[in-house]
Amino acid sequence: MNRLKVISGHLFPGGSSEHVRVLRSTECGSSVPSSGEEVVVVHGRRTAIGKAKRGSFKDTTPDELLSTVMTAVLTDVGLSPDQLGDVCVGNVLQPGAGALMVRVAHFLSGFPETVPVYTVNRQCSSGLQALFNVAGAIRSGSIDLGLACGVESMSLRSIGNPGDLSSRLADNDKARDCLIPMGITSENVAERFGVSREKQDKFALNSQLKAAKAQNSGRFDQEIVPISVTVTDDSGNERRMVVRKDEGIRAGTTLEGLSRLRPAFKPDGSTTAGNSSQVSDGAAAVLLGRRSAVEALGLPVLGILRGSAVVGVPPDVMGIGPALAIPAALRQAGLTVDDIDVFEINEAFASQAVYCVEKLGIPLEKVNPNGGAIALGHPLGCTGARQVVTLLNELRRRGRRAYGVVSMCIGTGMGAAAVFEFPGL
Repeated sequence: MNRLKVISGHLFPGGSSEHVRVLRSTECGSSVPSSGEEVVVVHGRRTAIGKAKRGSFKDTTPDELLSTVMTAVLTDVGLSPDQLGDVCVGNVLQPGAGALMVRVAHFLSGFPETVPVYTVNRQCSSGLQALFNVAGAIRSGSIDLGLACGVESMSLRSIGNPGDLSSRLADNDKARDCLIPMGITSENVAERFGVSREKQDKFALNSQLKAAKAQNSGRFDQEIVPISVTVTDDSGNERRMVVRKDEGIRAGTTLEGLSRLRPAFKPDGSTTAGNSSQVSDGAAAVLLGRRSAVEALGLPVLGILRGSAVVGVPPDVMGIGPALAIPAALRQAGLTVDDIDVFEINEAFASQAVYCVEKLGIPLEKVNPNGGAIALGHPLGCTGARQVVTLLNELRRRGRRAYGVVSMCIGTGMGAAAVFEFPGL
């Protein structure tokens, strides 16, 4: 539709009624928003990503992580929190998806009680789903501005008890497959689609090297909010420290070292600790708004949401989700793979990331130019929001008008994707 909009502008330069009619008509009958009604990203920040259980955030509660990024985003752009219509936060592991935790973070951030907040859990895509929810509220006219966030402490909460489930799930193949460990789904993808151990290790190596280069060159500095935390050592001694750098990046990674690692999930498998995402702690926040409201307040436009999609796939190969979600989001945006400058595809496992990239024919140089979750880590509820922050900062660094995609696979068998346009400097 974006392409049609440009073409129609040439065909009807005077802005005739026919022009408007064409732009507002689609096969499914949905309306194309005028430029003033577009959902735009104003700003985004994230914490560094800490190593779960042994990193700098191991003793830091998720409400503190979340409060840090919520406050920073609004402070950076000079926006008062009472101007927000809603706040949505993605979280996976906290009880009740962290509904109580985020309200506490809300008050710790100095937000007034009149601003509402809620949580969403779509597992690995929860941070991106929060953005979709806020964007939907803006499109519906319910709000003009909203904050979409994601947070996870995998130090304080681990993936474990699945909750109360029917005994009948044993009689339903798909329901039973929802309980397959994620590492085994990675092995399933590798075996079913012929993704070799060598390909996985090479992909993992590139993730580490790209992330190390990005960190050393200061590319992440603008998106990371420094946070002061208290860490307790094994002897019970406490010390204060300021965390500014992602902790999972291993600059000295080699292909030889990766090849020596044992399979982590099955004896004859190919998925290892070195070619899988790291369990991590972190938070991110993204400010969204209706373009007309954003411009009226004099706020910047960092990006424009052009398309979004969530799809379902077989639970036992959940990692293939981006291979279906990305084309669906691109169709909505009226774009193709060739039109996209940067793809931020979550590296839950190298097996599934390699499969999706090859399936869609994406040039490797366009994929995760600053590394991905294998190097940076994957704090479940945070990742989607973190990817948006990283993507738009990378597009801004390049300076010209460009398009980017954020995508990830989702446990139990789904995939999500979003398409953003950076308007250029």
